[in-house]
Amino acid sequence: MAKRSPIRHSAHASPIITKNRPCPILSASFCGKGGMPRTTPAGSYARLLKPAMIVALLFSLSATRPLRAQQPASPVVLDSAVAVVNRHVILASDIDEEIRLSVLDPAQAGQGTLTPKRALDQLISRAIIEQQIRREDAEAAEPSPEDVEARLAEIRRELPACVRQNCATDEGWKAFLSAHDLTPERVDAYLRYRLEILRFIELRFRPGIRIAPQDIETYYRNTLLPEYGPGDAVPVLEKVSPRIAEILLQQQVTAMFDEWLTNLRKQGDVEVVDPAFASDDAVETPATGPNAPQKTHGGEGTGSR
Repeated sequence: MAKRSPIRHSAHASPIITKNRPCPILSASFCGKGGMPRTTPAGSYARLLKPAMIVALLFSLSATRPLRAQQPASPVVLDSAVAVVNRHVILASDIDEEIRLSVLDPAQAGQGTLTPKRALDQLISRAIIEQQIRREDAEAAEPSPEDVEARLAEIRRELPACVRQNCATDEGWKAFLSAHDLTPERVDAYLRYRLEILRFIELRFRPGIRIAPQDIETYYRNTLLPEYGPGDAVPVLEKVSPRIAEILLQQQVTAMFDEWLTNLRKQGDVEVVDPAFASDDAVETPATGPNAPQKTHGGEGTGSR
């Protein structure tokens, strides 16, 4: 009977698998002819076996991990569009900010709290004016940093709401800003574009206005003199003529500007998309339905687009 050769083990080969053992099923690359296992270097065997072990481990972990019920996501409050002015969107946050900034407007004193609809109307007019400024001469209307600083100092020193909180001091000014949820940067931007609009109005409308001497005298006799009572020291016409001329000039500028702005609003594309603001108080033309968004286009209310 022939002697069997001793089985040798190599550091580079896996142990020989007897032919009676079935072929592994982890990978077809293990099977040779007739479904018999083939010998594979130890390193290759480990590389082939490793992905299968990882997959099996993942399945076992997922089977033992308890399932968690998905919690409904908390609702997120997003900013919303209220109106569109020639493709410029006015947001609800813009209206809130306009109301907060109204405390800096001396003209607002005595008129009560600025309502959201009035704030929207101001924002619509301002958007139209700013768009027109960009078309004409934005650089000429831009205020200097010194003009902005001077206006800010005047507000901190003279605005009644600021005087009450001693805004002339840094501590008082910080307290005022905090009380009205404002920042120095936002106040600076607000004063900058207000001065820009005022300068634009002066440059565009004032040069062509001439005040006749008879208009000054008429104002003096019909408007100024009745303000004085018996025994009051009444100023002579020559002394107050420059001031009267300035008042009449501003009145004409305001009248021309109002007419110009009204025409721009009629010619422009203004649409109020929030039904809560779609009323005569928000824009000049009425909505076509009780809940329809409001729009002015060429002076006609057409409702929602």
